[in-house]
Amino acid sequence: MTRPFDRPAIARAAQAGGAAEALGALPEWDLTHLYPAMDSPAFATDVERAATEARRFAELYRGKLAALAVREDASAALAEAVRAYESLEDLVGKIMSYAGLIYSGDTTDPLRAKFYGDTQDKVTTISTELLFFGLELNRIDEALLAKAAAQAPLSHWKPWLDDLAKDKPHQLEDRIEELFHEKSVTGHGAWNRLFDETIASLRFNVGGDDLTLELTLNRLQDADGAVRKEAAEVLGTVFRQHLRTFGLITNTLAKDKEISDRWRKFEDVADSRHLANRVEREVVDALVAAVREAYPRLSHRYYKLKARWFGQDTLDYWDRNAPLPKVEQRTIPWTEARDT
Repeated sequence: MTRPFDRPAIARAAQAGGAAEALGALPEWDLTHLYPAMDSPAFATDVERAATEARRFAELYRGKLAALAVREDASAALAEAVRAYESLEDLVGKIMSYAGLIYSGDTTDPLRAKFYGDTQDKVTTISTELLFFGLELNRIDEALLAKAAAQAPLSHWKPWLDDLAKDKPHQLEDRIEELFHEKSVTGHGAWNRLFDETIASLRFNVGGDDLTLELTLNRLQDADGAVRKEAAEVLGTVFRQHLRTFGLITNTLAKDKEISDRWRKFEDVADSRHLANRVEREVVDALVAAVREAYPRLSHRYYKLKARWFGQDTLDYWDRNAPLPKVEQRTIPWTEARDT
């Protein structure tokens, strides 16, 4: 089933001062094997081709899959449709992967942000044309689909069809699915992007340097306890200044998920994630219980030991990631790390 495309989850950390010099020249993504540039004709051509082929695919198959399933050559007929769908998904995935990686390279760059947003909007429109396919496959009589998938050529995609069927209890009427899909860009997708771009834009004044979040977090691993403490306190101060924004984002996303879960009849707040991960709730619950049960003999014991190493009864929160005392610390250049 076609799903909304998630936003990238990382942002490039700006280098600063001596740390950057010690690291040496760092590698950068070479995305030219996908497209030469954001404004390349090849990219624009693929976007237009995807839109054209998606419309043609919808005209050819929308509302007709059930009829294909009752034909004598059902396996071949459905396989042809799945093969065309797979090809389109690959093309759309290539387009969105490129846009996402470009944006992830620097989420503070307005040109990249606009490129990613425009591409996401176009891809959402394109993928809306494909949304019907998974929904209709799940509405085909199970016995007919199983019979067709038991023989070649459709048998090649049987694992995918079995996986797709797991969504069936939670899928909605086509027009509602279409609405959910289209509104994802202005709904949870927009709020996630606001969070990412807000985080990427924050600056933290530590020791007279204006640092990004990543570089500030790195100060929590400094050998000097005073540096770690200052970094931790500055982090708290800046985050508190944006508390209303973060609170609004979190509460909006929580309500957005509650609405979706209610419509799709998920019983537990984590059930949709379990379904997406294709793992049973009981397995996750067992894992969580085992980890929690091990807290005292693992994490609690470790932090008590680390506190003793620092000559303290209780470890300060800014010392959780501190390097061990009396252990030499050095910056490892990229070339050395790569060749090790």
